[in-house]
This record gives sequence, C-alpha cells and structure tokens, in this order.
Amino acid sequence: MFDWLANVIEQGGYLGIAFLMLIENVFPPIPSELIMPLAGYLVHEGKLDPVLVVISGSLGSLAGTSLWYFAALRLNRDRVFDLIDRHGWWLTLTRDGLKKAEDRFRRHEGLSVFAGRMLPAIRTLISVPAGFAHMPKRRFLLLSLAGTLIWVSLLTLAGYLLGSQYDKVAGWMNPVTNVLFGALVLVYVIRLVRGKGQ
Repeated sequence: MFDWLANVIEQGGYLGIAFLMLIENVFPPIPSELIMPLAGYLVHEGKLDPVLVVISGSLGSLAGTSLWYFAALRLNRDRVFDLIDRHGWWLTLTRDGLKKAEDRFRRHEGLSVFAGRMLPAIRTLISVPAGFAHMPKRRFLLLSLAGTLIWVSLLTLAGYLLGSQYDKVAGWMNPVTNVLFGALVLVYVIRLVRGKGQ
C-alpha cells in the first residue's frame, strides 16, 4: 500500500494529496499518518511546496469529512436508526453506539469537532453527530478546518524532519502497512460475522 500511496503523490502532486486525504475520510484504512508524512518528505526533497502541501491535504480532508456531515444533516434521524437496525450488522454500527456518540457530542459540541479532527478513528465519525445535531454549517466547517490544519501540518512536519531518514523508513513501511491493512479488514470481517449472528 505504501508504494501505491507514494506513486499517487508523486504522479498527482497536490491533487493526488487532496484525493488521498478525501478518500482517507471515506475509507479510513488509508491513514493520513502515511499520506502527509510522505508529502512532507517530498517537501524536504524540494519536489513540493510546504504551504501547498498543507493546503491541499487540509482541503481534501475537509471535503471528505464534509460528505459525512452533509449526509447526516439531510437524513432523517429516525430513518438512520431504522437503517442501523436493519443493516447495522454489516456496517458494524449499533443504535446504542450512535446514541452514545450523540450524547458525547452534545456535551462538548465545538471541542468535539475541533479536537476530533486530530484523533485517529474519530476524525470521520465526528461529522455524523454534528450533522444530526444540525450544527451550523459555517461553525462545523471552520472548526473542522482548524483541527485539520493543525493535524495535517504536524504530519507534514514529521515527514519533513525525517528527511534523509525517510528512505530507511520507507523500506519497511510497505510490508507493515500491508499487514495493518489486512488486520483492519480481518477485524471488520470478525465484527461482521458476530453482528450477523446476533
């Protein structure tokens, strides 16, 4: 997977970064923790501009998380719960799980969106209760963008600081990311089987 990510970024440049970060929010097993440090390394090599890397990564990520927000905003909450009751086993979602996420969101609405954009596994999910709660669009987008800019900047800086060491890291990243991706798929399948049996 690492080789594929590297190829998309090197061939697509800033558009490739934005595309990957959008997809990362739709299909989380492609992590930003791999995408942006690789872009940061290319900044170190003089192949990409740091400001444009952060902007493209942030805009792609914001577009991805906004898809979930606007979908949740448009859907009727009761219909979503009915959908989870019928199909939650393959989505690995439960009515109780979504209610808990909503409760947490309502207690700390602004902070949840801002900080949630910097937390693995939460980055995408935080958009759903924000949409259900009809959080104002401008507030959601501004808080999401603020959190995203910080996260993307830190990851880009990490790749830049690794500099010449990044080649050494890249040597073992591809097999490691393949194993992690396989593990994520396995966990999903296990949850799928367990959910279907309930």
